Amino acid sequence: FAVILPIALPGIITGLALQATIVDVLGPLGVSFGLTTIIIGHATFCVVVVYNNAVARLRRTAGSLDEASADLGADSWQTFRYVVFPQMRTALLAGALLAFALSFDEVVVTIFTSGAEQTLPIWIFATLSRPAELPIVNVVALFVIFASIVPVYIAQRLAGGTGLTSDRPARGTVAAAVEAEP
Repeated sequence: FAVILPIALPGIITGLALQATIVDVLGPLGVSFGLTTIIIGHATFCVVVVYNNAVARLRRTAGSLDEASADLGADSWQTFRYVVFPQMRTALLAGALLAFALSFDEVVVTIFTSGAEQTLPIWIFATLSRPAELPIVNVVALFVIFASIVPVYIAQRLAGGTGLTSDRPARGTVAAAVEAEP
């Protein structure tokens, strides 16, 4: 419940809570509003997206693959590296892309945690009230759209040949990996 709470709350509640925490807890430690507090604020709700993707993928993976890896002589690091991580890679990448999109869209939390810093979404939001600068905002928005397409395309290309395509692993994959380790 506590893991999902930051994404379930409205942005204004999260922003106010983070601002109060920064002032009361981090302020006495010398942390002022800026990039650090923006990162802390966005991490509180972006971690949830990656976590949910990872947990969903782990629940769908077959435990027999881990057991087979151990039966073939792999230690826990080799099992993670050659069995678990290849299955998790696409879920982690998808979670990271979703977290980026969510973070970029979350202007309210950024306003409460940024102080004098001005991020691109805050600049766009502030500039919308000036009609003379709307063409500039349109160009920036178009650039952001195209810049967002590139990582999605790369993620799809990388995901195309990774992970297991069936319930059974390729023959000899784990055994070959274990034998290749020094």
